[in-house]
Amino acid sequence: MHKLEQITDGIRKVFDARTSARDHALAQARQLTRACSLAIRAVHRDELDVMNGHLLEASQLADTLRDSLANFPDLFYAGYTQDALKEFVEANVTCALIRNEPLQTPEGLVVEPATYLNGLAEVVGELRRRILDILRHGYSQEAERLLGYMDEIYSVLVTMDYPDAITNGLRRQTDLARSIIEKTRGDITFSLRGEHLTQAISQLSAQLNSDPVNGQAGSANPLNPKEDH
Repeated sequence: MHKLEQITDGIRKVFDARTSARDHALAQARQLTRACSLAIRAVHRDELDVMNGHLLEASQLADTLRDSLANFPDLFYAGYTQDALKEFVEANVTCALIRNEPLQTPEGLVVEPATYLNGLAEVVGELRRRILDILRHGYSQEAERLLGYMDEIYSVLVTMDYPDAITNGLRRQTDLARSIIEKTRGDITFSLRGEHLTQAISQLSAQLNSDPVNGQAGSANPLNPKEDH
């Protein structure tokens, strides 16, 4: 039994180390998710310096998270860790596309391919949010540019026809992205038609105001049309 106690003591040390690493990783994952969320909020507000600060913090947290789990690959590939890194991808790609900057690669962000693609899928929702903010002020070519990115992302995601065990549930995210894109396209179309209608009314109003015949007719007393006879 003395030998068994030595064995179990060794197992207990392993479990203690794993538990400590897990708890530390959970805390880091929460911090990383928060930094990414703040970066996205900043880019929507056009606060460039704030955005860059949060992206830098997120990058440092992602590096620390990876390093801390180097000896625990099963914890690194656990859901909460990859979810936090997915948020890291979403924040970086969202900020890059909105700012019209070069797109980061999975290698550049040091993330797994499936994590990158799932983060890319969630970018679609943030681009829709940006487009709706733009459309509040009327139709804009900027909205069309972002819709083009949304279409491009979907066209790539839909080709990733692999089992969910490989892509970590990408198919569901792809279906959701398609729904978001169709709604956004409808919103942009509605806004564009409104813009065309406004322009047509303005042109008609300008023509009527510049027409001397209509101008003379407009000077008559509308309450007594026979007054001029």
